[in-house]
Amino acid sequence: MIRHVALGRLKPGVEAGEIRPVLEAIAALRTPGLLDCRAGTDERLREQTWDFAITVDLEDVAAYRAYDTDAEHDRIRKEQLLPLTAELVRVQFSTPAAQET
Repeated sequence: MIRHVALGRLKPGVEAGEIRPVLEAIAALRTPGLLDCRAGTDERLREQTWDFAITVDLEDVAAYRAYDTDAEHDRIRKEQLLPLTAELVRVQFSTPAAQET
């Protein structure tokens, strides 16, 4: 399984409420091999954190590539996410799939 994690900081003057609909749109995306997607704004439980996070679990590298190049994902990223974002960092890593209990 591939886990994709993105963390972002909002541009000065952008409120958390402005990014929430964008995060909801990303979380609602469905692409082949996408297992789970979660997104939200930081709860401010610690200082010096990022403003929002997105986690996406995908079956494999091919599923990640399909997600990353999906036309709707790209449109949301370019038209809605990036205009509100000052910084965005991403990491993808392999992890064992969650086991059912």
